[in-house]
Amino acid sequence: MSSPHRQLNPRSGLVLDTHELGRRAGAMKVVQTSVEAPADLGIGVIGVPLGSPIELDLQLESVVEGVLVSGSATVEVRGECVRCLSEVSDELEVAIQELYVYPGVEPDDDLASRLEGDLIDLEPLLRDEVVLDLPFQPLCRDDCSGLCVECGANLNDDPGHRHEARLDPRWDALRGIEGGGGRSYDVLQTAPQATKFPGKSARRNQE
Repeated sequence: MSSPHRQLNPRSGLVLDTHELGRRAGAMKVVQTSVEAPADLGIGVIGVPLGSPIELDLQLESVVEGVLVSGSATVEVRGECVRCLSEVSDELEVAIQELYVYPGVEPDDDLASRLEGDLIDLEPLLRDEVVLDLPFQPLCRDDCSGLCVECGANLNDDPGHRHEARLDPRWDALRGIEGGGGRSYDVLQTAPQATKFPGKSARRNQE
C-alpha cells in the first residue's frame, strides 16, 4: 500500500516507472531485476539485512483503473534462534499482487495503492508481504534443544550435558549441627515419641 507522505526516489530499485505503458489497457511490461534491501525490513528477531539483494520477478499490466503488479520477490533473511540464540538464515520468496490506481480515479477501496504520477512505490507492499511471512519465533531447527539454564551451554552441541543435583544451600547450617552421641542431626529423621509422666492415679495404684 502506497503512503501519501512518502517522498519517492525515482532512482530507487523499489520505485517502478510505468511511463512506457501509457494508459492503454492490456499493455504489459516485465521487470526482472535485483535491488538492494531497504533498512528495517523485518521484525525484531529476524529480517532482511540492509543492502542485501532482493530478486524481483514482476509483470506490470495496464488495466482500466490503473496498473496491476504481480509476480514474486525473493529475499535473504537472517535472525537469531529464540532457543539457542545461534544465527538463523534462510531464503524467502513472497508473492506480489497489487493494483495501483491511476491518479484521479476513485477506487472502491479507500486504502487502495496509488500511482504517484507514473511511479509505483513497491516498498510498502514488499514490507507487508515479507513481515507476514516471517516466523515470529525463528528456530535454527525444529528440535532445537536450547541452552542450559544453569551455565548457558548450547545443548545442541552437547546433548549429554548434565549438572550434579545441588541441595538447597539454606540447609548447610543445619547439616553442620551435631546431635547427641556425636551423630549428625538429620532434620528429616522421625523424632522420638514423647514419654508420658504417670499421673496421680497411676502413683496410687503402685502404692
